Amino acid sequence: MKPSRFSYLAADSVDNAIDMMRENGEDARYIAGGQSLVPMMNFRVAAPTALIDLNGVPELSKTQDGPNGQLQIGAMTRTRRLETDPSIAKKNPLLSAAAAHIAHFQIRNRGTLGGSIAHADPAAELPGIALVCEADIHLRGPRGPRIVTAADFFKGVFTTAADNRELIEKICFPHWPPQRRWAFKEISRREGDFALVGIAAWFDINDAGTISGCAIGAIGAGDTPMRLRRAENILRGSVPSIDLFREAADAVTADIDPLDDIHASGEYRCEVAAVLVKRTLTEAWECSQ
Repeated sequence: MKPSRFSYLAADSVDNAIDMMRENGEDARYIAGGQSLVPMMNFRVAAPTALIDLNGVPELSKTQDGPNGQLQIGAMTRTRRLETDPSIAKKNPLLSAAAAHIAHFQIRNRGTLGGSIAHADPAAELPGIALVCEADIHLRGPRGPRIVTAADFFKGVFTTAADNRELIEKICFPHWPPQRRWAFKEISRREGDFALVGIAAWFDINDAGTISGCAIGAIGAGDTPMRLRRAENILRGSVPSIDLFREAADAVTADIDPLDDIHASGEYRCEVAAVLVKRTLTEAWECSQ
């Protein structure tokens, strides 16, 4: 199939893009890499009256250091850059590692960080990383700028806290301590497919040898990316060990509610999520030894 008729507009600044959105109404859509929106248009799942192209907006592709060691990444930053840029890998290695699992390199060459987060597919890697890293989403629209935490941004399948007229300017990741333990794992039917389930985790160890802070996130396990709070509470304040990680894994099913679909049952996804939590935490710990 082919998309329904639409107007094409190329913005050259954020303000210009917002003006175009204001002039074309709520049925207009911003387009970044187009790796999700264009297929939806071809199947007429989405039928925008106008596309506002953000590829000519240079400020949306900037990556810079923010206050207190924060990493600020422009929404139009390509997934391939997240994967290959050594400065990004140094400042947030979990983000870089997860990006390598996304689809195939041709798609990573075009897809963007902001586009993936705005699309909010619950099985997508980048929304899950934004959540587990406690990132802030910087939005701009006709009513001005605002900041929404990743925890408040994802509302449901393909649904976010962003207004239809708002675009994502940048995503800001907090400081990443150099000694932080982390790992990312996912299971998919084939390489490049969306994850049936994926787990991202990090934890910090204090001078007493106990876990002082941690986060565990799951993708493909519900209507949005999810934090596994029960498992996190088990880790926090404890000494890392295989038995501890097993106990955390056993608590996973109380935090998730995956659906059945043509690819896997909810029961299977629950079982896989528990296994992946144990493996992810173990890998994070063993890689630090």
